[in-house]
Amino acid sequence: MVIEDDMTIRKVQKADEPHLAALIRTVFEEHNAPKVGTVYSDPTTDHLFDLFQTDRSVLWVAEENGEVLGCCGVYPTEGLPEDTAELVKFYILPKGRGLGIGKQLMEQSIASAREFGYQNIYLESMPEFAKAVSMYRKLGFEMLDSAMGNSGHTSCNIWMLKRIV
Repeated sequence: MVIEDDMTIRKVQKADEPHLAALIRTVFEEHNAPKVGTVYSDPTTDHLFDLFQTDRSVLWVAEENGEVLGCCGVYPTEGLPEDTAELVKFYILPKGRGLGIGKQLMEQSIASAREFGYQNIYLESMPEFAKAVSMYRKLGFEMLDSAMGNSGHTSCNIWMLKRIV
């Protein structure tokens, strides 16, 4: 999918792995977010193409002139109900913010979740990403009192859910 002449949203490729790992860790460092118990230290962060070979999962990548600027996807996290996917890896570099990339990545991920047959999307976040949490609320995500599933990201203390059917 092409957003603008130079901007593309496409599925993750093997060659994206080091760029995406660096992007995610850069965003965590920018926001002084916890590194332990989060995607920052999760070993799968260095192998996202491989991770998203899982059935009913997809990772979308926003790219401009060959540079990876952001990503977002859905994944059937262990322990979630069969009808619920987790919205995962939603990160955008500072130079990609304010351009509508986040909205496009989110809409593409939600559309993919529907295509996979999910009825709900769950996400985990933390106070350091307050702007993202505000955006999730505007998009209809509702706060939960506790975590769902077994993401292993124990430092996340904001949990949200959105019905998508």
